[in-house]
Amino acid sequence: MLYRILYVFMAVLLPGISGATGNNWDIAALNTAARAEYLSENEKAVILEINKLRNNPAAYAREYLEPMLTMYKGNMLYMPGNDPIITREGITALKDAIKALKSAKPAPPLMPDQRLTKASADHQQEQSKTGKTGHKGSNGSSIDDRISRYGDWDKKIAENIFYGDPDARSVVLHLVIDDGVPNRGHRINFLDPGLRYVGVACGTHKTYRFLCVMNFAGGFRQ
Repeated sequence: MLYRILYVFMAVLLPGISGATGNNWDIAALNTAARAEYLSENEKAVILEINKLRNNPAAYAREYLEPMLTMYKGNMLYMPGNDPIITREGITALKDAIKALKSAKPAPPLMPDQRLTKASADHQQEQSKTGKTGHKGSNGSSIDDRISRYGDWDKKIAENIFYGDPDARSVVLHLVIDDGVPNRGHRINFLDPGLRYVGVACGTHKTYRFLCVMNFAGGFRQ
C-alpha cells in the first residue's frame, strides 16, 4: 500500500542554551512531560522527541536523519516497518534538513502546558470526527481563537499538525524534513527558542489514520 504523509503548515501570530554532547541526551531532564497526567504516553513521547531535537539538533540529524539517506528511491521513501511514502521532493528535503540541523543552535526544552493541550485537543477531536485537515476549525476558529479560550498567551504562538504515522519519532522526523513546505515552517517552530510551552493532542483520522496537533506559546500572561 502506498500513502502520502500530509503535514499542515504552521501558524504564528504576534512575534513578541546549551545542549548535550554527542547523542547522549539527558532523558530525565528532557522528558518534561513525564508527570503530565493529562497527556497520553504517545503525546508525552512526542514532547520528549521534540526536546531531544531542540537540545542537540546536530546529534539528532546524525542519529535519526542520516540513516534515512539510504531509504529513498526517487520520490519514494521506504522506512522500515512502514508502507512506502510518496514524497514531493525526494531526498532533497532530507539533505536540506540535515544541513539545517547541523548548523542550528540548541534551544531550551519545551514545558508541557494543559491550556495548550486543551486547545490542541479541541482541534484534534473535531478533525478526528470530520476527517478534515488544516488549521481552520469548522466554525472558522483559528489557532488564536482556540488558545485564547484557555489563557491570555504572550509573545507568540504557533501550531504544527501532522497526519500519518502515529509513532512519536516519525511525527517529529517528517515535520523536521518538511517535504513540500518551501520555508520549512514546522522545523522553524520546533527549533524556535522563543517558544517555551507546548500542548499535544493525538488521535485517529478518517483519511490519514492518525493526526497529532501541537500548539506552542512563548508564555502566558496569567
